[in-house]
Amino acid sequence: MFKKNTRHQQIPMTSHVDELPEKLRKRLENSWGGVFYREIYSRIDEDAFAELYAECPSRPNVAVNTLVGLEFLKAGNGWTDEELYDNFSYDIQVRYALGYRQLGEGDFDLRTLYYFRERLSRYMQEKGVNLLDQAFEKVTDKQLGAYQVKTGKQRMDSVQVSSNIRQMGRVQLLVEVLQRVERMLNEADRGHYAEAFGPYLKGHAGHYVYRMKGEEVGPHLQRIGEFMQQLITELKPGYASQAVYQVLERVFGEHFRAEQTQVKAIPNAELSAACLQSPDDLEATYREKRGEGYQGYVANLTETCDPENKLQLITKVQVASNNSDDDQFLAEALLNLKERSELDEMYTDGGYGGKQSDPVLAEQVVTLIQSAIRGRNPDPDKPHLADFDIQLGEGGKPSQVTCPAGQKVPVHTTHQQKSYVACFELSVCQGCPLLKENKCLAQTSKRDGRYRLRFTQAQAQASQRRRRSQENKHRAGNLRAAVEATVRSVKLPFPEAQLPVRGKFRVT
Repeated sequence: MFKKNTRHQQIPMTSHVDELPEKLRKRLENSWGGVFYREIYSRIDEDAFAELYAECPSRPNVAVNTLVGLEFLKAGNGWTDEELYDNFSYDIQVRYALGYRQLGEGDFDLRTLYYFRERLSRYMQEKGVNLLDQAFEKVTDKQLGAYQVKTGKQRMDSVQVSSNIRQMGRVQLLVEVLQRVERMLNEADRGHYAEAFGPYLKGHAGHYVYRMKGEEVGPHLQRIGEFMQQLITELKPGYASQAVYQVLERVFGEHFRAEQTQVKAIPNAELSAACLQSPDDLEATYREKRGEGYQGYVANLTETCDPENKLQLITKVQVASNNSDDDQFLAEALLNLKERSELDEMYTDGGYGGKQSDPVLAEQVVTLIQSAIRGRNPDPDKPHLADFDIQLGEGGKPSQVTCPAGQKVPVHTTHQQKSYVACFELSVCQGCPLLKENKCLAQTSKRDGRYRLRFTQAQAQASQRRRRSQENKHRAGNLRAAVEATVRSVKLPFPEAQLPVRGKFRVT
């Protein structure tokens, strides 16, 4: 049964905190513990979690704001669950941060936290809502209002993070899956396949690979593929609903091709980055970035960056499999950020901006300013569409073009409605020095001799992103740069960005 926790709002007459000397008590109030209590714990909306509990009369729940607060502290400090529980039980500063002034008060079994996470995960699967993420955003929104933080300018950056899984080679992964399939079988089936599974059960999967020579990898892959195909066919009637069987089907499809009566291993170079990395984390993926391989997820952070703010706050955290594109994060975040803030300018690096986000940026009326642009830089000695100032109207549709010489003309759609054209006055163009130097992108029309500029909506949006990026380089300061320090501070508790959890929900 859900019961809201307001106990922390009623300070007891006497407590263990009161037994501290006044100097230490004031230091405790002004420490991070006091700040966490006032700025985070006291702002947690418990009512949002009421759906996790039964409505019928039953034993009241452990304080939700305490469980949520502990999850925030665990993530911020990189604690294990054991460290979390020890700090809650014995550290007066941690307890003060969670509204407890008396040792022993609010004690609960660690299993309660596991059950709470299970409810959160199930709710996420059923409703598609991450209540912890929602709680973070609500706390942030209250802080934005309390400190009058300007939210018109925000910046965004991403970072690779690894989940708590072992790095396994291809054969080791396949053998690990086979071992789990064997453990899934009932006693009768286990006996039936005992001889076939025999070679793969001599120690853990790493031992199997340890005994293998390089030239033997191909034949071993072939035998594993043929055995997996046999298992998929024969076990389907009795085990199709089992999670391990579904993993077996997935890895076979990712690593092998069934060609008529023959099974062939897919070459290493053709394996998808979305291939299963570990049977313990079905959502982790593989990605190479700047020549370095990453296994797991990518986290994307957004924070305010108006220079007039006395402090900047993280406004949104996103997590996805690490083969996700930065532009996808931007597209997915914009609606939420517009609803919660007064966002009108977003500062990012060159990884953002593109086909996914351009339409959403136009719809939400947000200007994207990038520190760089993907792809090769255009030749400065040749004309480029970014030389023209293209005004984008409703829905990101071009409405007016100003040429480098300052001539403004309206934009019209072509007859096929697939692109746009701007027609410049011939009398003005004839006296333009850029035209004489062959540095104008507009082309003369055979019909009336006027100079015309043709482009698609996507080209217009991309060119104006490049134009804004170039203009921003000449401004004092770089509003995007400091977000990298924020990203580093968030991943600091986790050495080499290795998180102690698995799965997208827990990583988030």
